[in-house]
Amino acid sequence: MRVALVALETARHTDAESVRRVERVARSLTDRGHEVTLFCGQWWDDYRDEFEANGVCYRSVTYGTALASFCTRLPALLARYRPDVIHAAVVPPQQVVTALAAGQLARAPVVVEWYGTEELEGHRLAGTIAGRPDCVVTPSEFVRTDVRELGATEANTTVVPESIDFSLTETTDPADDVDIVYARRLDESANLDDFLLGLAELRERDWQATVVGDGPLREEYEADAEKLRIDDRVRFVGDCDRTRRVSLYQGAHAFVQTALREQFATELLWALACGCVGIVEYQAESSAHELIEHHERAYRVTDPEEIADAIADASEFPHLTTDDEWARFDHDAVVEQYLETYGRL
Repeated sequence: MRVALVALETARHTDAESVRRVERVARSLTDRGHEVTLFCGQWWDDYRDEFEANGVCYRSVTYGTALASFCTRLPALLARYRPDVIHAAVVPPQQVVTALAAGQLARAPVVVEWYGTEELEGHRLAGTIAGRPDCVVTPSEFVRTDVRELGATEANTTVVPESIDFSLTETTDPADDVDIVYARRLDESANLDDFLLGLAELRERDWQATVVGDGPLREEYEADAEKLRIDDRVRFVGDCDRTRRVSLYQGAHAFVQTALREQFATELLWALACGCVGIVEYQAESSAHELIEHHERAYRVTDPEEIADAIADASEFPHLTTDDEWARFDHDAVVEQYLETYGRL
């Protein structure tokens, strides 16, 4: 299959998750032998029109990231490429409109990657980029609902979750001295207070907790742990690489998810794959509860008291370091969902 991916700004320019997802799809499709080109603003330092990195062919549409020039040149380049499908990141929205026009020229369906963190509600193009593509891909039903409120339909939307390298759960050694773990950027949406309050309810029990992640509120949360007199049993380890995170999740018995906002709870997914019992505090602006809806080794809770109860009850489950149920979220399995979507179109 010949796939054209579109992202004016690549991960070298922006942290937008829709862009990162498009690049991950590019790498996965290339690894499976498909012909893939990512049309983007040039980020390499020479005058070549094409540049290969990590097995992906990047095609320069403009030198740099001038949006007007990019949108002017893109349709003709895509028409000459003659793709079977065009797959565009949702930001900036103007490139989606251009990809739609290019799809008509190239007679190819257009897929839009919409992660949900782009804050496009109220944008003048929101209705167009939600309703006109052949398919809008979101990481969760939570985001899919938001996109449908902007003008998409059930028929032109589908959910493709985030993916993980499941093999890491089989090749990593579990960490010691951790029973309960939390992982997220420590910002205004982290809601770590509820996790700490739940732990404080269990002062009389024997446990060690680890908080993975850094952010602007880390010092405040560390001070909160001290006020609750549990700071000697809660380690803040900052940002960790993936191998270290997997090791911690495998060593822990339970993973607690309390964040106020999550388009997709990636760290929860990793922890479940590593055998953790999942404890998810329901939040109206989070999709985390979707992951554990039909999972036996999990609890859905609503407040710190229930978090404490769930941590105590989690001991009923045996300790695992990998759970094969979550192999369906491996990179290879998830890219197959993209291929199925392309095939339907």
